[in-house]
Amino acid sequence: MLEFDFTNLAKEQLSELKRDKGLTKRYKAVLSALNKLQNNPRHPSLNTHPYESLQGFNGEKIFEAYAENNTPAAHRIFFHYGPGKKIITIYSIQPHP
Repeated sequence: MLEFDFTNLAKEQLSELKRDKGLTKRYKAVLSALNKLQNNPRHPSLNTHPYESLQGFNGEKIFEAYAENNTPAAHRIFFHYGPGKKIITIYSIQPHP
């Protein structure tokens, strides 16, 4: 199983989802997606793919994973592999740009 390292931005975004009772369904979808990502980054429902418009702080390749699909403002999880083996850095959690 992989470990997560959250950027401060991702921590804040996840906390905001948790605090907003109107976004409970979205928060649960993000938690479910994080669980799948931790166990299998290539899980079919995540639709994981490279995201060309961003780079990590040290030039890492950023990937996008779906927390939701076919819903308005569907949330996405942006991440990169590293800084070490078996670590995924969660870069950002936000509505589809």
